Amino acid sequence: MKLSILDQAPILSGLKASDALKEALNLAKLGEELGYTRYWIAEHHNLSGLSSSAPEIMLSYIGANTKKIRIGSGAILLPHYKPYKVAEVFNTLAILFPNRIDLGIGRAPGGSAEATNALSDNFLEQVWKMPATLKELLEFLDTNDLERKESRVIATPLPDQAPKPWLLGTSKKSALLAAEYGMSYAFGHFMSDYDGVEIIKQYKKHFTPIKEGDKAEPLITVSVICADTTREAEELALYNYAWKKMNESLDINVTTTTKDPSKMIETFNRERTLEKLKRNTVIGNQTEVASELQGLKRMYDVEELMIVTIPSTYQERTRSYQLLAEALL
Repeated sequence: MKLSILDQAPILSGLKASDALKEALNLAKLGEELGYTRYWIAEHHNLSGLSSSAPEIMLSYIGANTKKIRIGSGAILLPHYKPYKVAEVFNTLAILFPNRIDLGIGRAPGGSAEATNALSDNFLEQVWKMPATLKELLEFLDTNDLERKESRVIATPLPDQAPKPWLLGTSKKSALLAAEYGMSYAFGHFMSDYDGVEIIKQYKKHFTPIKEGDKAEPLITVSVICADTTREAEELALYNYAWKKMNESLDINVTTTTKDPSKMIETFNRERTLEKLKRNTVIGNQTEVASELQGLKRMYDVEELMIVTIPSTYQERTRSYQLLAEALL
């Protein structure tokens, strides 16, 4: 089994954005040390609990301080940007960190309506144009036949090895678009209410190789809380749920250091809340989590699982990824 990391660069309670970004690097370095395949950092905007608004900048920082782990975006939200600029940025990263760069693409707004309006004009129109915009981006990344591009601009500088494009999604629509364009596909198991197994089957069935030897390459992203004991993992999951609820209602201008998620946990029906959380999050000790992840791998028929983990401290996050590596890598 291949394991990878999805990081949302959370600003945990009592800490600052500077702490979150330093810990993002620490997590990537840990992943490299433990044998994780890739580290992706997400893009979010105007959210008080997350510091991942500029993944392309973080990838420069992380790439310069790691050696071999693949690094990428999970995802660049294409409706906000021009494909040409995205290609230039990721071509530059691919030159700086050869054969290590993944360009994950998404279509979500990534934040509030106000942030969406501040980032781009006519977002919904750009979402509707996503297939054409994505195709344009892929053409900019394709350096195999530059002669046919003499009449158009080229996304320089040109790397020897282009960034690897991935499409991220949670629906059949995104899976079929990835298949049509011969892209690798990352399915968000932890945030989808659809039949993910069927979606991955459809992706594989309709995959169209762009060049000889191309194969469908799916992965699934799973939310995991793993700890030394089941009880501890459940407590961390409840804390994480409270932290998310707290940040959903927290104004971006209000510091998180004054908010304590543990106070909110006292208002929960613990049993009912845990039952709800376990629908989309794998929670438990090392043996329990490893067994459930192996079951997901078989059920989806994929080789790679990408793990997102947000407990109450960065030390607990480190421990969760260590336990997974010990059991599955």
